[in-house]
Amino acid sequence: MLRCHTPPQCRRAPLRGGREPRQAAPGLVRCARWAQQVPGIEASPAHAEAKAERPTLAERLRLGSLLEGGLSYKESFIVRCYEVGINKTATVETIANLLQEVGCNHAQSVGFSTDGFATTTTMRKLGLIWVTNRMHIEIYKYPAWGDVVEIETWCQEDGRIGTRRDWILKDLANGEVIGRATSKWVMMNQNTRRLQRVSDEVRDEVFIHCPKTPRLAFPEENNDSLKKIPILSDPAQYSRLGLVPRRADLDMNQHVNNVTYIGWILESIPQDIIDTHELQTITLDYRRECQHDDIVDSLTYIEEGEEKSTNGSAFAAPHKEEQQQFLHCLRFAGTGDEINRGRTVWRKLAR
Repeated sequence: MLRCHTPPQCRRAPLRGGREPRQAAPGLVRCARWAQQVPGIEASPAHAEAKAERPTLAERLRLGSLLEGGLSYKESFIVRCYEVGINKTATVETIANLLQEVGCNHAQSVGFSTDGFATTTTMRKLGLIWVTNRMHIEIYKYPAWGDVVEIETWCQEDGRIGTRRDWILKDLANGEVIGRATSKWVMMNQNTRRLQRVSDEVRDEVFIHCPKTPRLAFPEENNDSLKKIPILSDPAQYSRLGLVPRRADLDMNQHVNNVTYIGWILESIPQDIIDTHELQTITLDYRRECQHDDIVDSLTYIEEGEEKSTNGSAFAAPHKEEQQQFLHCLRFAGTGDEINRGRTVWRKLAR
């Protein structure tokens, strides 16, 4: 039985007439206050341990819940003072961290382990983990300190070698969509660090919790999330050399966390862009792992002659002269091997 991730007072609330809520039948998510039943979810092997456990304190306090028969997950977050930057709004690193957090909470809600970022029972037996292959984030309006952001996420199949996860971000105060994101993930052996095909056993454990028909955060044809990032060659117009990972940059899978790459890319953005623009879109292609003893160079190139779009956003597209677009490369300082390719689009700040 999947647990209802609502506050404890909701689950304990009596039904009409003073009757106590009955135990939900297997395969249902029940909210006692609203007598809500969501059919169609069967317990997978990954639920074996979770079924018998009581909700943890974190689960009871978390402002998140499963939706649509357990096939997506929604959670709300308050923007903290230490999560805003020089523009007094949340930074893109804050947004990326929230996306990662809600993705992990979704996985935990359906019974997966978070010791390797959404690993199933079979994955843990075989020493397999998920790693990010591509990330695309578009922010139409940045939330400010004290704003409440509602994020919905879901995952689905992406060929035979991986999965994709999508997100929609809204301002909880008015329901306005303020951002969207999508990502692709591949499976890696934690010991050999080699990519591995998703086996049928893992597919059965994972995709039971995914929409049966494709659901995309960016359904538009030729949307920016699909654009390829070209190979870049020297010389770069802007650079920041000799970046070194901190110990705090390593995640539980023993490599540099994907959000750290965003910060490294921003290090080589020219200061006049930082002063007069804000980041609208960022796309990252992750090509190699980075370890704690690596030294990284961040290179930035101006990308000319590109049409910019808002991918169906409700916000008006800035004039071309108000936008700036760049290509990026993170590489090892010693060998020159690529770690990451990126693209960013910046819009003029409204003063």
